Amino acid sequence: MKLTELFLKQKNYFNAQNTKNVDERLAHLNDIRSWIIDNEERIAQALYEDLGKTDTEAYMTEIGMVLDCLSYVDKNLKKWTKKQKVKTSLSLFPAKSYTIAEPYGVVLVMSPWNYPFLLSMEPLINAIAAGNTVILKPSEYAISTSALLKEMLSSLFEEDYVAVVNGDARIARELLQNPFDYIFFTGSPTVGEVVYRKAAAHLTPVTLELGGKSPCIVTPDSDLRLAAKRIAFGKFLNAGQTCVAPDYVFIHESIKEEFISYLDDYIHEFFGDHPIASEYLCKIINRKHFNRIINLINDDNTLIIGGQADEKNLKISPTVVDNVKESDPIMQQEIFGPLLPIMTYNNIYDVATYINRHEKPLALYLFTENENEQDFIMSNCSFGGGCINDTIMQLASHHLPFGGVGRSGLGAYHGKYSFKTFSHIKSILHKSNKADLEYRYYPYDERKTSLIKKNLK
Repeated sequence: MKLTELFLKQKNYFNAQNTKNVDERLAHLNDIRSWIIDNEERIAQALYEDLGKTDTEAYMTEIGMVLDCLSYVDKNLKKWTKKQKVKTSLSLFPAKSYTIAEPYGVVLVMSPWNYPFLLSMEPLINAIAAGNTVILKPSEYAISTSALLKEMLSSLFEEDYVAVVNGDARIARELLQNPFDYIFFTGSPTVGEVVYRKAAAHLTPVTLELGGKSPCIVTPDSDLRLAAKRIAFGKFLNAGQTCVAPDYVFIHESIKEEFISYLDDYIHEFFGDHPIASEYLCKIINRKHFNRIINLINDDNTLIIGGQADEKNLKISPTVVDNVKESDPIMQQEIFGPLLPIMTYNNIYDVATYINRHEKPLALYLFTENENEQDFIMSNCSFGGGCINDTIMQLASHHLPFGGVGRSGLGAYHGKYSFKTFSHIKSILHKSNKADLEYRYYPYDERKTSLIKKNLK
């Protein structure tokens, strides 16, 4: 089937009001839950084949997160879909006001390869919950997971409601020729630009979940050992292939050596004496990205931890890089791999200046117990979201919106924010016929003008 025909089938299905019943939406989401539970081992196997994830990491970072999302939607959807009363301005008396959340229509979800199950299913679940039809385009790099997604959703839905389209960039470009009602894209800023331009041709609203160089700041007032542990976890999870992973560390020079010692301890605790051979170290998605990451290190950089590479198995050991300059290749692009550059500072103001001189990052992490430094960084640096005294865990909250700012993204989701993302909030003013304020009507005179000024000021 041509992709335009698929789009039109979904448009007709939506226009026939087939997605509006909330109980039916919940039933479909429950079917998804049942399929995931019944096929958990197969999903974990697909994630192992694509990224080398252990069953535990696959569940913690993908399968379990999707099930948690389904539970949260199941608990709250009926409340979200109810008419929401809001206040009415006195100048509009007598009247009442409310909003109604309505679905956009046909939604395109374009998902990445680094968390191929989670970042496909979470937006898809919320698009269905909001009452849309969905075409999902997974990444062609995550071959096993993309195939399993197609099998799952084809068995649960007719393609005029939910469809999976697998393929390369050519297929993505062909999809983007259609006038979707909403596009949700997760990926790189470079491809995000292309999606945004294609969406603009149809005035299609978009959410762009992108990335950037997310800084991590460690001050002398931090719990240094715990900071090293949490940074090692956030950085080397999924071999650094996480959009909100700490991309580089700004460490106060007085604590640099102690911090590196702790970091070394935790890398060995997490991955053993030979991390490159550890079952817990994920692989790089493909040879293209493996070579890209290796080439980020230049001769002037010093590898103080790690540095081993296994080209056959596409593994790079957790690596800490010293003697890094702003102009080095490793500081010119998002790393998206298990390399952690270290930079030092003396003054927290210089850190803020450095961060603000570059594109706004998707995340920022600050380790300090000093409330003045917390307030200074949070109020002076713009970023999508982050943590104080932790890394990446902001993503685990249903109550925090997740999204970027500037080049790191546009729009946000998670929890109720996901429902709002995939819904148009329709505003209704319900005016009473029991009274009518005459002063708004022509012709105007001094009395009417006086009443208008009294009510509008």
